[in-house]
Amino acid sequence: MGLRVSSWIAHECQKPDRQGGQRSTGQLDRCLQRIRPVLTRGLLTPNAKWRITRLHCAILATCLTTLVGLACGHPPPGRGAGETETSQQTQSTFKVETVIPNLEVVWSIVWAPDGRMIFTERPGRVRVFENGKLQPQPLFTVPDVEPQGESGLMSVALHPQFASNHFLYLSYAYNSGGTQVRVVRYRETPDGLTDRKVIIEGIPAAQFHAGCRLRFGPDGKLYVTTGDATQRELAQKLDSIAGKILRLNDDGTVPNDNPFVGRANARPEIWAYGSRNSQGIDFQPGSNLLFETEHGPSGFDGPGGGDEVNIIERGKNYGWPVIHHRATQAGMESPLLEYTPACAPASGMFYRGSQFPGFKDNFFFSCLRGERIIRVTLDGRRVISQQNLLEKKYGRIRDIAEGPDGLIYFSTSNRDGRGRPASDDDRIMRLVPVK
Repeated sequence: MGLRVSSWIAHECQKPDRQGGQRSTGQLDRCLQRIRPVLTRGLLTPNAKWRITRLHCAILATCLTTLVGLACGHPPPGRGAGETETSQQTQSTFKVETVIPNLEVVWSIVWAPDGRMIFTERPGRVRVFENGKLQPQPLFTVPDVEPQGESGLMSVALHPQFASNHFLYLSYAYNSGGTQVRVVRYRETPDGLTDRKVIIEGIPAAQFHAGCRLRFGPDGKLYVTTGDATQRELAQKLDSIAGKILRLNDDGTVPNDNPFVGRANARPEIWAYGSRNSQGIDFQPGSNLLFETEHGPSGFDGPGGGDEVNIIERGKNYGWPVIHHRATQAGMESPLLEYTPACAPASGMFYRGSQFPGFKDNFFFSCLRGERIIRVTLDGRRVISQQNLLEKKYGRIRDIAEGPDGLIYFSTSNRDGRGRPASDDDRIMRLVPVK
């Protein structure tokens, strides 16, 4: 119930104005005047449809604090106009450039073998950037996407043999008696995306905790992250695919060597379980270990903070909601790294290129609430060091990806209802070495 209250307030008062910018202080005042009678009727009357609880109070306070921040805050200072930054740990200097401005919640970025950048926007658009220009019309718009809250169109992944089979995979939320997530495969043709095939659907979701990152592994299998749909108990239930890491063949069938194949009351698609809301995965070069980033509790479902980096392995239980933060328990995996206060990790990738020799094989992930990129230096499973990059310069950062040119690209997410957008947000930007 508390989420219904917060979601409605967010929809009414955090959404952009008609010109696409965040609401002004005056507009927020009028919004609050409009919702006050509804809150009074809905929360305070004896026969209320929404009954006020401590949870409601906490969520409402958070929402109002967010509104004040949006009304009084300033856009992030970074312009992406070639300003330079330096990584003191590696003595690497790079400039920050804007590649594409004026986008809307860019969730996922990939490159085709021919050099085209393909990316998704939460409202349902698949876009293409080619030869230095953004194609004016989307490659595809998902017709049945549910774009509310943290859902919408999310990840895009290309088949390892995309050059020959032209298969492209999308994960997105849809409404079928409630929010759910499906993964769909398309074939790219000169006429657009065709040959739609559902890979998996009916993944429990909600406006919050919907996952859903896609990544092909070195084994040629498709890995899918799912959220707990704000029903935390589902993460421990093997008969549900919520709060899991799934592993599938490229056609949606289940690999025979998945850990729960043939087990009663368990979904065979599950590779690992006990996740709250994972949105970043990548495989470490050399070891092929699967690294994952995961959002920790937000107050309504546990103490704030507890964001995680995990090494995901076959059949293992990552604890949520039984353990979180730095807690331990036999039979459950504690995180490799934990972050309190929350940084809200939204992606994850290993750098494999040569443009930044000091970053080779480092793990990078971008942060929404933390408004930075975190670089992790590793020796196999062992963490050697960490470094914050671009902290508080560009606002909320969602995806991070390595381009075919060896540069590091990232997307801002300042128009997702929780940021303070600059005039040209959202943007795809990149780090370019200064030599």
